[in-house]
Amino acid sequence: MPADQPAGVPSPKKALWSAVRLNRAVLALTVIGIVAHFALMPIAMAPVLGFATMDWPLFGVVAFGGGVLIVEIVLKLLQRDFGADFLAVIAFITGVVLGEYLAASLIILMLSGGQVLEAFAMRKASSALNALADRMPTVAHRKDGENITDIGLDDIAIGDLIAVFPHDTAPVDGVVVDGHGSMDESYLTGEPYVVSKAPGASVLSGAINGDAVLVVRAERRARESRYAQIMQVMQEAEQKRPKIRRLGDQIGAWFAPFALLVAFIAWYLSGDSVRFLAVLVVATPCPLLIAIPITIMSAISMAARRGIVIRDPTVLERLPTCKTAIFDKTGTLTYGRPELVEILPVTGRTASDVLRLAASLERYSKHPLAVAVLAGAKDRKLALGDVARVSEKPGQGLTGAVDGHDVAVTHRKKLIAGDPAMVDILPPSVSGLECAIMVDGAYAATFRFRDNPRADGKHFVGHLGPVHHFKKIMLLSGDRESEVSHLSQLLGIDESLASQSPEQKVAIVRREAANAPTLFMGDGINDAPALAVATVGIAFGKHSSVTAEAAGAVIPESSLQTVDELFHISITMRRILLQSVIGGMVLSIIAMGFAALGYISPVMGAVLQEGIDVIAIANALRLSLVHNIHADLVDGDD
Repeated sequence: MPADQPAGVPSPKKALWSAVRLNRAVLALTVIGIVAHFALMPIAMAPVLGFATMDWPLFGVVAFGGGVLIVEIVLKLLQRDFGADFLAVIAFITGVVLGEYLAASLIILMLSGGQVLEAFAMRKASSALNALADRMPTVAHRKDGENITDIGLDDIAIGDLIAVFPHDTAPVDGVVVDGHGSMDESYLTGEPYVVSKAPGASVLSGAINGDAVLVVRAERRARESRYAQIMQVMQEAEQKRPKIRRLGDQIGAWFAPFALLVAFIAWYLSGDSVRFLAVLVVATPCPLLIAIPITIMSAISMAARRGIVIRDPTVLERLPTCKTAIFDKTGTLTYGRPELVEILPVTGRTASDVLRLAASLERYSKHPLAVAVLAGAKDRKLALGDVARVSEKPGQGLTGAVDGHDVAVTHRKKLIAGDPAMVDILPPSVSGLECAIMVDGAYAATFRFRDNPRADGKHFVGHLGPVHHFKKIMLLSGDRESEVSHLSQLLGIDESLASQSPEQKVAIVRREAANAPTLFMGDGINDAPALAVATVGIAFGKHSSVTAEAAGAVIPESSLQTVDELFHISITMRRILLQSVIGGMVLSIIAMGFAALGYISPVMGAVLQEGIDVIAIANALRLSLVHNIHADLVDGDD
């Protein structure tokens, strides 16, 4: 393991060499070689080794540039990737064999230029795996009495006391045993909450500490922590990420055999091998190699003007083909801000008294409802009490001592499981979120909450089928069944699944993507693996950069209208792209006919193909001139 690689997390693969830089070098050399060739043409010089002096610059282009591109194509062929550039390589080899070095160099110019443009359009970012790994520390500070020793994360044992310094990242899952402070867990949960910490409060590995030193007792080894588990799921998701064929390769898969057939027929009927080359040069699908990346670049620019970050340009090609839409709930179809809407105290208790006790304890909880409870107490201007101890265990709720009272924040099922008679005491169950408050061992009140759906959520979901041709819409959430079902009914979503872990989300998204192109939208780090395996992954919100790294597109401002604009940008891009490609290839087919009849030489064919490129590119650039994109939604009240 590298020295700077955190323990407990897989090591991401790094590229051995930069194909982008190599293609740039090929392009630069090709331009220099062609310019030198034409510069030497007027100069009368004796042949060197039997070759015209003006051809020698082209030999360098053919040797270096051709070698690099041929290796790239061979690697693609070994992977059974027969793309649009396969035909161009055949034309290049034929040109070299027939001594048409200028034509061969022009082909390299077209190939390398297209690849450089496409690489520029891609604007590669670091992998999600790298982003995850960068968040984890490489050492932990073990506390033994008054001594603090730095150790590797793999050396942390269950029960060790770990000091988490201010602004450091928690290295393991554990429980606070000393210190009062706060931690930023937004990176893990996708929720913009800073969680207070006191003795007894749980700590998640990957959380960022605030301004105070906290001493945490390790409850898991680093490799068993929740953060490492998510890392593992992310690694598996990236390894099993479906391979998507680019649109250009799909079209090139049938165009290349067609062009080869025409070239062979022209050669066979005429007996002139030059016609074979001329047909292939004219047929080189440069609208696929150049017009496509230019169109994509224009669409990326348009999306950026609307606050959409396109990390993977293939998203723009694939989004119009998606037939299944899967959404996370909190922060995606809802605002992610639960509100306390009702307090139902028992006789003898006041709502304000119970709220004050609960809010005092909720300061030390990471649960999203804690924010709502604290907000409710703030609205009522309640003075919070002193907390002597606090404990929060998964599935058990929050317990602690507030002003000498034992207070517990729990849920209906736990109360009924402990005492079936509670069924008659608790208020009727309704849809939405709720929690039960116990004070000194007795039931005190029920709090009801609502995480309101986005104002345009129902319209957005409802128009996906009629307008964007989605056939299946699903809601996938880690929240409980009652809340997920309630939201599904409000928005008109037929299928929903609750209490889903990141691993379960991955399995469901992968299953749906195997049946039909699938869109997944989510906002938390727990959504990152699902975003990675979906046909199209859209990260919603700005609170988790890992989610953004795993997604193909990022919409930081959490607007469903912006999502709809992305749909329409991709539709417009795909339409213009197809116009450029099909129009350019139709012109290429007409030129192929003239080349087959002997009216066009290889060099003339290369020049003519460049003219066709200009037409295709001019059409592709129309997208950059479009300023208004029709969206079916209007802004909701965010």
